[in-house]
Amino acid sequence: MPYLQLDVNAHYPVETKQRLAAKMCETYADMMSVDIRRISVAIRELGDGGVWRIPEAGSEPVQVSMLMLDIRRGRPAEQRMDVARALCAHCIEVLGLAEDRLNVEFTQHDGDEMYHPALGGYSPDWTPGEA
Repeated sequence: MPYLQLDVNAHYPVETKQRLAAKMCETYADMMSVDIRRISVAIRELGDGGVWRIPEAGSEPVQVSMLMLDIRRGRPAEQRMDVARALCAHCIEVLGLAEDRLNVEFTQHDGDEMYHPALGGYSPDWTPGEA
């Protein structure tokens, strides 16, 4: 944890996904003051018609993308908004996703809900001023 999960309708070359994952990890680590080794990124290519949303009442569903961010509990809303915007910008730049067809949702966890064997066990709970 954190676990950044992007659901998309298209398929992309491995190199493109790797570039996006690197950008997302670097940005998240910097903006959220996290050890970059704790971050995992999933780019799930669900295929054509995999994710839908109705943009306006009475309209037809349109294909969209969804970015789910499983993070440690406690970050202020402004900080979460800033990182969401930055990660969306990477998705738009690297994959060409449409800004109005990309949503972000956060799931917040306590540190003891994230286990990293390579880093010594549970994640610590987040604290303000963490570096």
